[in-house]
Amino acid sequence: MPEGPPRKKVVVLGSTGSIGESSLKVARDLPDRIELIGLAANRSVDSLADQLNEFGIQQGCLYDPTGLSHLKTKVDDSVTLHAGEEGLIELATLPEADIVLIAIVGVAGLRPALAAIEAGKDIAVASKEILVMAGEQVMNAAREKGVKILPVDSEHNAIFQCLEGKPASDVSRLILTASGGPFRELPSSELSDVTVARALKHPTWEMGQKISIDSATLFNKGLEMIEARWLFDIEMERVDVIVHPQSIVHSMVEFIDGSILAQLSTTDMCFPIQYAITWPERVPNTLTPLDFAELAKLDFERPRYEDFPALNLAKEAGTTGGTLPAVLNAANEVAVSTFLSGNLSFPGIWKTVETVMSNHEVAEHPTLETLIDADLWAREEAKRIIS
Repeated sequence: MPEGPPRKKVVVLGSTGSIGESSLKVARDLPDRIELIGLAANRSVDSLADQLNEFGIQQGCLYDPTGLSHLKTKVDDSVTLHAGEEGLIELATLPEADIVLIAIVGVAGLRPALAAIEAGKDIAVASKEILVMAGEQVMNAAREKGVKILPVDSEHNAIFQCLEGKPASDVSRLILTASGGPFRELPSSELSDVTVARALKHPTWEMGQKISIDSATLFNKGLEMIEARWLFDIEMERVDVIVHPQSIVHSMVEFIDGSILAQLSTTDMCFPIQYAITWPERVPNTLTPLDFAELAKLDFERPRYEDFPALNLAKEAGTTGGTLPAVLNAANEVAVSTFLSGNLSFPGIWKTVETVMSNHEVAEHPTLETLIDADLWAREEAKRIIS
């Protein structure tokens, strides 16, 4: 009997977050196709230890080094443990790794991503900040090294599947679908009264706090527009958004002949994660398929641009380029964190971002150091404005 294809050796940075947990579900579902060889977490010692022990993994990393000694007591002596950014880079460049899945929230995944590319590894990107902040640098590095950047976000993964290698010149529009978040129908006069608890209740997806708030403000979709611009080498004016409350159509591509291709599946992040890891192959799994008769209908509507300015701010940042997307991203992170702590109103999130962006002097074609400086400046500026 002929042997099947070799298992892909996968490193997951951010294995204890929602995307990381889903990645491990995929690995459990496809043990003959996926071999996990390295896992990294921020500070969730117990969860990381359980994962390393379950899969018999020999390489682990804790970004926050304060828990490292505790982690050592919970895993076998044979496991090599790393810490901090250097530890993430160690895992991202493991010689035997075929693909590195980056699911770290924030900018902490940027240097490991670039290190993985430099080491000739394909990367699966679930961390928006990497391409929002440094899309130009990441995609240029990937082209130089001949590695693939495989999108894990359901929207970009859908576009990736619809494009099937077609050139950007064949594309009229990339159409990202948005659930509209929990306040899709809330009158604009009531947005100032939104509480943290209400903003965290997403209608279709189960996600972490930061991404849930970004979905409620539509900054999530704005960041995805900038990501799409870089991932698929397309100008911002050809990236569009449509609200689709059921979150079944994950995104669409409109071609220059007027044809539109869409990718549909149930709302389970295991679908895009699996495709990113197993690409270019499609592999049978145990995930729940769509039942069109039960679904009955799909709804679409225009976004409320005036009530949710995040989309226009993202368009401005993506069109201008340079350091402005990094500034938008950093200011939003600070604003969301302040909102979550109860010290900023819901509309204060986009008002803060807008002010920080207007106060920023854009640097074109920035180096990595310039981007990191812009990120730090935007964080301090956002704190100053909020205070």
